[in-house]
Amino acid sequence: MPIVSPILRNPLADGRQSERAMMVRRGVQRLLMEMGTHVLPELSLATGRRADLVALTRQGDIWIIEIKSSVEDFRVDRKWPDYRLHSDRLFFATHPGVPAEIFPQDCGFILSDGYGAEIMRDAPEHRMAAATRKALMLRIARAGAARLLAAELAGVSVPVLDDESE
Repeated sequence: MPIVSPILRNPLADGRQSERAMMVRRGVQRLLMEMGTHVLPELSLATGRRADLVALTRQGDIWIIEIKSSVEDFRVDRKWPDYRLHSDRLFFATHPGVPAEIFPQDCGFILSDGYGAEIMRDAPEHRMAAATRKALMLRIARAGAARLLAAELAGVSVPVLDDESE
């Protein structure tokens, strides 16, 4: 099944995300939007890995937010260290039912309740290589444009942002 499908109720949920993970994602997306940061969920990276959320800040920094819905979800995941190569900052996001102390101290930590979220620990900066940044920026732009077109073709009204609204 494709990651983006206009048939599903939520075209960016392909059935692999739990309701709890989607709740965490909503809260984190709301926080990032309030911060003026633009977000793409479920972005495939050059390595074939798929980041839960990729955020582009006003300054041009790229953050990856890895969502964990349970202790077991964190324990079985061994791919998250690869995300450091594709971001300037790496965060974990979860809900209040998951103990914060399980997450590495050298990553940021976001707590979400679905209605909003808060950065509880900022992520240390680790700048990407210039070539990686350029490739990822192109990937973000192409994925964003493709999703916008898919939404428009599906009849979904999408607001247009200009420089003044940012």
